[in-house]
Amino acid sequence: MKQARRLDNAPPYLFVEIENKIKEAQKKGVDVINLGIGDPDISTPDFIVNKAIEAIKNPTYHCYPEYDGCIEYRSAVARYYKRRFGVELDPENEIVALLGSKEGIAHIFFALVNDGDFTLVPDPQYPVYRLATSLTGGIPYPMPLIPENGFLPDFSMIPIEVLKRTKILFINYPNNPTGVVANLDFYKKVIEIGKKYEILICNDNAYSEFTYDGVVAPSLLQVEGAMDTAIEFHSLSKSYNMTGWRLGYAVGNSDAIAKLKKMKHNIDSGIFTALQVAGIEALDNGDSFIKNMVKIYERRKDYVLGCLDRLGWEYVRPEGAFYIWVKAPGQYSSSEFASLLLKKYGIVVAPGNGYGDYGEGYIRISLTISDERLKEAFERVNSNPIGK
Repeated sequence: MKQARRLDNAPPYLFVEIENKIKEAQKKGVDVINLGIGDPDISTPDFIVNKAIEAIKNPTYHCYPEYDGCIEYRSAVARYYKRRFGVELDPENEIVALLGSKEGIAHIFFALVNDGDFTLVPDPQYPVYRLATSLTGGIPYPMPLIPENGFLPDFSMIPIEVLKRTKILFINYPNNPTGVVANLDFYKKVIEIGKKYEILICNDNAYSEFTYDGVVAPSLLQVEGAMDTAIEFHSLSKSYNMTGWRLGYAVGNSDAIAKLKKMKHNIDSGIFTALQVAGIEALDNGDSFIKNMVKIYERRKDYVLGCLDRLGWEYVRPEGAFYIWVKAPGQYSSSEFASLLLKKYGIVVAPGNGYGDYGEGYIRISLTISDERLKEAFERVNSNPIGK
């Protein structure tokens, strides 16, 4: 059976490939330590789980949910944005519930991009930005994130003719995979470009709550005029350890939100309302839980950086997210080094080239694993260092 031509542009998804490698190694009896995927190792907190159990038992929620998310959930998102960022949002027109932020990120491209349109996407990047562009017939134009620019895109390098044909400019700060956090001065530049060239600015803000060493991540929507040309995607997956629940939201420009809603109305039938009730509980009462999680990730981060220093491996010191972007030592490519770590130590990492051409030469280490297993991973490496 021949696949649709659009799938010809869709390479195997990075994290599916990682899962397959783990399964293959485990079949051979390898005790695999997975540092490759950002799936929190600590369970969803009881106060959220208990609220979900209570809601699931309520027959009122057993019918079809509201397409855009129940107004109570969208209002909780608005309260969170007001409390956290000082941003006022209209729950009716400026917020839509998502089946996890990944779904909404993919669908905004389908809502706005036509054949031959450009999108501006970071490189390295969360793979969905480039993939969704290709599936819609658009042309993903890479914005290199390199050390010389602090892993921020240099907009002066983008040709004017590309900007004039661009529908979406996507950014992601705190950044996956580099851990860099952008400030409001950078966001002001992005908004200026959006207004000048009538481009929708999209910020993937899934890691906003995870920052370190006194850094606080802002929202793109804090910039004056941002609501005219920008939307932001957020997820409950990382903040509240709810990756399997598939619950997120998009907020911002009402016209873009309306187009995203229209796309979703014809694709899915909304989110089980009982899960949204649990999401309300998380958004309203989860601040202290997040603070505790940040302490855990900060402890793990400091431990890993110390190990990397002793090994002599170069890395980008993360300001946010829960990843460490590590330079592959010697002459190893990303894939070669990732394969070596799996073969020699039973350690899985994400190869940097899976995030784009400018990720070549790096690997991504995730901190979403217990302290004990994290320690064991580096003990394996220290006991038989690469090159010996």
